Amino acid sequence: MRFDWLKRYMPRSLYGRAALILLLPVITLLLVVSVVFIQRHFEGVTEQMSLGVIKEIRLILNTDEAAARERLARALDYEIDTIEGAGVPTTSQRRWFDLSGVIVERELRKGLPNLLGIALPTDRDARVYMPMGDSVLEMRFDRLRVSASNPHQLLINMVFFGVLMTVIAYLYLRNQLRPITRLAKAAEAFGRGRHVHYKPAGSVEVRAAGSAFVDMRARIERQMEQRTLMLSGVSHDLRTPLTRLKLGLSMVDDSGVEDMQRDVVEMERMLQEFLDFARGDANQSEPEPTDPRMLVQEIVNDAVRAGRDVSLSLVEGEGEVLLRPVAIRRALENLVVNATRYGTRAEVSVMLSERALRIRIEDDGPGIPVAEREAAMRPFVRLDSARNQDRGLGVGLGLAIASDIARSHGGVLRLGESLTLGGLTADIVIAR
Repeated sequence: MRFDWLKRYMPRSLYGRAALILLLPVITLLLVVSVVFIQRHFEGVTEQMSLGVIKEIRLILNTDEAAARERLARALDYEIDTIEGAGVPTTSQRRWFDLSGVIVERELRKGLPNLLGIALPTDRDARVYMPMGDSVLEMRFDRLRVSASNPHQLLINMVFFGVLMTVIAYLYLRNQLRPITRLAKAAEAFGRGRHVHYKPAGSVEVRAAGSAFVDMRARIERQMEQRTLMLSGVSHDLRTPLTRLKLGLSMVDDSGVEDMQRDVVEMERMLQEFLDFARGDANQSEPEPTDPRMLVQEIVNDAVRAGRDVSLSLVEGEGEVLLRPVAIRRALENLVVNATRYGTRAEVSVMLSERALRIRIEDDGPGIPVAEREAAMRPFVRLDSARNQDRGLGVGLGLAIASDIARSHGGVLRLGESLTLGGLTADIVIAR
């Protein structure tokens, strides 16, 4: 039997689940003890004590002579008075929270069929009214003879000490959970491209996981740095012969020189794309509050000045998001260039909600088949069958760079089909 439906009602945070694990046994134990206590103490003990009082009352009532009846009542610690019928309570008198009083009344009425009324005004006073000839006999006795004093104290003690021990256990458990939450925050920050100081602490298992995370983070950062240094060195070494080649071509007067110069310019552009991809998350500034609407508007204006058919179609929501403006600009410019390279026009929209930021770029180009969209975001992958290569040369890094930048912000790049223009839709979604 599966209990998947319970997942909707379970807390999602670690502290919430720990509190549930802590409180559930305590509450269950209190309920079980309370039920057993009520059955054994409230009912069993009260029934036995009430039975003894019933026998004593019967004994007093069976005495015919008034003087003998009074002497027997005093010997049994009863006070009796003869009252008029008007003074007899027509309903039982007890306090609403007197749980044991319910059982006392039930047992007395069961054992004394002629009982006219019963009053339980306090914890030390009990009165019963019995018929005696033409009059009514009021019998007063100590309430402790039919039920225990303050039976609710056990429940109060259980609740008080249960809450006290739960608070103490929660404080101790919080100290054990804090290293786990610190590790989670450090991992989340690293996933968003931020470096948060973290030192392994806590239990042996948490320390082991924290140490593994620190080693993994250092290894990834070292690999990123090495990749950047390697490609930076390659680009530096290649720029020098490219510069000499451009200079040499500029001095040659030949009809084929223009084509060679275009090839050199294309090589420089490809080299710059390699370097942009190699940079990745390295040497990036810390995220800062940024208005995505203004940033996207600037990118669209720059594209229009460059002669591209780009428009801002929709803007929803207001506010700022923690972004790296330079990196986001590079990602969006890559997507806009791709949209206008393989299509004739592009539309950009911004949607900002309380939970996420979505920037969408749509074009009217041929699009990318569903089966090839995941591969399109890999480095150096060119889908010539989906995108017309004659419309522009590339090295297959535009989508890869945009995807890496979105991932460094804790977001994702999604590709789909444009419902308005019929081409490709590229969404950058970043959680707030």
